[in-house]
Amino acid sequence: MAATPPSPVAGALREEVHGLMPRLRADLEDLVRIPSVSAAAFDQAHVRASARAVADLLRGAGLPEVEVLRARRPDGTDGAPAVVARRPAPPGARTVLLYAHHDVQPPSSDDGWTTPAFEPVERGGRLYGRGAADDKAGVAVHLGALRALLGRWGPGDGVGVTVFVEGEEEVGSPSFADFLRRHRDRLAADVVVVADSDNRSVDVPSLTTSLRGLVEALVTVRTLDHAVHSGMHGGPVPDAATALVRLLDRLRDEDGELAVPGLRAGREPDAEVPEERLRADAGVLDGVRLVGGGSLAARLWSRPALTVVGTDLPAVARASNTLQPSATAKLSLRVAPGQDAREAYEALRAHLLATAPFGARVEVSLLEAGQAFAGDVEGPVPDAARAALAEAWGGAEVALTGIGGSIPFIADLVEQLPGATVLVTGVEDPDTRAHGHDESLSLAVLERAVLAEALLLQRLAAG
Repeated sequence: MAATPPSPVAGALREEVHGLMPRLRADLEDLVRIPSVSAAAFDQAHVRASARAVADLLRGAGLPEVEVLRARRPDGTDGAPAVVARRPAPPGARTVLLYAHHDVQPPSSDDGWTTPAFEPVERGGRLYGRGAADDKAGVAVHLGALRALLGRWGPGDGVGVTVFVEGEEEVGSPSFADFLRRHRDRLAADVVVVADSDNRSVDVPSLTTSLRGLVEALVTVRTLDHAVHSGMHGGPVPDAATALVRLLDRLRDEDGELAVPGLRAGREPDAEVPEERLRADAGVLDGVRLVGGGSLAARLWSRPALTVVGTDLPAVARASNTLQPSATAKLSLRVAPGQDAREAYEALRAHLLATAPFGARVEVSLLEAGQAFAGDVEGPVPDAARAALAEAWGGAEVALTGIGGSIPFIADLVEQLPGATVLVTGVEDPDTRAHGHDESLSLAVLERAVLAEALLLQRLAAG
């Protein structure tokens, strides 16, 4: 797409956004200091405090309707608080739904952080802290864009805006379906902007055009009715730990390709991912081979992938010399666009049950299933988004990329708002380390992302 010269409005918005950044950064740092981990093992009072803080910020930005709302999870419990803030659309104008989430992942072990996880610190132009990028920066992007625009728009100008900031994305958005049923009218929109993805680099902005779905499952292997002495019984008696390892190994072939019948691949991406960049971004050690075959873009974006993310086995420091009677693993299966997540789970379950070693008893249970997403890449709204991103990044070419990760609620949004165009953007980059130790945000990218969203909303208001 040919670059367009900067407009006077764009130049004024650029200056406006730049002037807003010190205050916006301070607000983001205050949000990072709230340890709003939505996992059940953590104090949910912090999630409630985070919702109140987000509501106060959006109210202060000038949105006339701000509510903190909840819905019910499938088990009947209350979901985490979500913030919905609205500016009704002027007659004939579009309504744009701006999404982010205010909950965060657990910090994991404290000793993996250079500085405390919930105390934001700047180093080398990056802001470090849990949630600094994923996804309190998404909140900041929406907040900054609205601060730049709402003062410019009169009652009959601009677009309608609904900001939806949920509080349980990091645990799979369990109350999201009920939230949509209860509050669909509040969330109705023509365009949805999801600020929870990444960019190819700090210098190359991206629009995410596809996301894999997600299946999380537990597999438990049982071989004994109680633990026994490894010296007295080791040899002929199978232990569950070994059986579990062998079972998990049967999920792949010798090259590392998934060997689960019924798992399907999506469309081959029209993109290249250099191996050197992937190895550097992921921190792959020298001498370690990448697994699987075919293009790296397909392996990352449009093919299924399986990871063992946890096991229930005795820790080495506390292990006794016994044969384990049972062992459990948590599996994370990324589902290719085009395959139903529950269909993928059934294929995984069937394979695990059919390949049990030593006649071990195998139990498989579903924890979570989220659908994949494939978005529009052509049309006036995606074109406006690409133009806004390119202008905010100083004329850079915008990358259209798939993402191997999952944002399951997007499929629910698409189902409930079938006429809306969904744009997936974000502030992350290869150095962000979202979900890991030393999560960080490029402050330069934050400013560009705020400007890009302001330019997009202005373009959508113009036609």
